[in-house]
Amino acid sequence: MKYTKKLALLLTAALLLVAFAGCSEKAPSSSSQQAETQPEQSEESAEVAEVVEPVTLNFWHHYSAQSAENETLMNVLIPKFEEEHPEYKINAVSHEWADLHDKILISASSQTLPDVARLDIAWVPEFQKMNILVPLDQEMADFAEVSANLLPSAMSTGMVKGNYYAMALNTNTKILFYNEQALADAGIAVPKTMDEMLAAIAALSGTNENGQQVWGLNEPALAGWNITPYIWSNGGNITNEDYTVATGYLNGPETVAAIKTLADLYAAGQFTGFNSGDIPMTDGFGTGRYMMLLEGPWKTAELAGAYPDFKYGTSEMPAGSAGSISVLGGEDIAMFNTGNKEGAWEFMKFMTSDFAQEEMAKCGQIPVNKTALESDTVKNAAYAPFLEAITTAKARPPVASWSEIDGELTAAVTDIIVNGADVQATLDELAAKVDELLAK
Repeated sequence: MKYTKKLALLLTAALLLVAFAGCSEKAPSSSSQQAETQPEQSEESAEVAEVVEPVTLNFWHHYSAQSAENETLMNVLIPKFEEEHPEYKINAVSHEWADLHDKILISASSQTLPDVARLDIAWVPEFQKMNILVPLDQEMADFAEVSANLLPSAMSTGMVKGNYYAMALNTNTKILFYNEQALADAGIAVPKTMDEMLAAIAALSGTNENGQQVWGLNEPALAGWNITPYIWSNGGNITNEDYTVATGYLNGPETVAAIKTLADLYAAGQFTGFNSGDIPMTDGFGTGRYMMLLEGPWKTAELAGAYPDFKYGTSEMPAGSAGSISVLGGEDIAMFNTGNKEGAWEFMKFMTSDFAQEEMAKCGQIPVNKTALESDTVKNAAYAPFLEAITTAKARPPVASWSEIDGELTAAVTDIIVNGADVQATLDELAAKVDELLAK
C-alpha cells in the first residue's frame, strides 16, 4: 500500500512538472516570440513594397559616340538624373545626325518612337506636322515657369503654329572671322557696318605677293544658313511673320538688294567658296586666301587644329539697316506623344537646368539656360565672342517644308550669283514656288 501510494505521488509530481514545463515553454512562444517576429514580417513587407523597378526612358540623340558631350552625358548627367529620380532609368542611344532623322521617321510609322530625343531645330516643324510631338505649353503645367529660364531667341525654334513642341537645348550662330594681319597691313578697322564690310572686301581682294588670287569674302554654300544674315541685316525676309506667305518678302526690295550685293561681289572677283573646286573654307582662310567669313564656334577649334599659328579676330555680323542679325542654329529637346510624358518632362527639365547646361558648356556647347550663360565657365569659354550675337540672331522659318524651300532658295540664288540671272525676276518666281510649299 505504501509502495502504491508513493508511486502515485511520484506520478502526480511528474505530471505536474511536465504540465508546468509545457506552460512555461508555451508562454514565450505565444507572446514574446510573436512580439519579436511580427516586426520582422512588417519590415520585410515594407521592403517588398519599396523595391520597385525604375521605369526606363529611351533618349535618342546625335552626340557623337566618341565626343566629350557624350562622355559628359553618360558619366555625369545621366547618373545625376538617376540619383535625383530613382524612379527612372535613362537608356541613351547615340545616332549619326542623318540616321537619327530617318530612324524617327521609320519609328513613327511602327509606333516604336523613344520617349524623348535631341532634335535639330529644323526637324521640329516636320515632326510637328506628323503629329508625333507633344505640345508642351498645353500639356505641361509648369512649362511657362521652366521656359522662362531659357533664351527667348533659342526657344523660338521650338514654336510651331503658336505652340511649343520642343525646348531649346543648345544654340549657336555665326559671326565675322577676319584676317587680323591683312586688315592691319591695309590700315582697315574691323568692319562694324555692312558698308564698312563691303569697303574692306573690295580693298582686301586681288592678288597677294605670290601672285595668287585673294578674295575678301568666303561662303562655302548659298543656302539659307549662308545668306539669311545678309538678307535679315539688310531688312529683308524670307516670309511674313506667320510663315504663311513669301511673296512680297522673299522678292521684296530689301531681299533683292541683299542678293544683288552678293552677286556684284562675285562678279567683281571678291566673293567665292561655294563653287565646286574652290579652296575649302578653313584652308582658304588659314592660308590667307580668304580674308573674311561668317562662321560658327566650331571654326575656332578647326583653326586651332589645322592652323594654330594663324592670327585672326572675330566680331559680330556687321550691321545693316536692320541691325546685326545672324542666323540661329542649335538643337532642341522634345518628347513624343507615344512615350512616358511625365518621365520625359522630368528629363527635359533636367537637361535644361543650370547644372546640366553648365556641364555641357564645358564641352563647347553654348547653353540656353540664362543662369548658365552668366557662369564663369561660359564667360571664359572659346565661344564667348558668340554670346552677344545669339541674342539678336534669328532662326530659319520653322515650317515643315523648309528643306524643300531651302533647296529652291539655293538653286535660285546660285543661278543669280553664278550664272548672272536677273535678281528680281528670279526671286519673283522663287517667291511663288515658296508660297505653294508653305501652303502644303
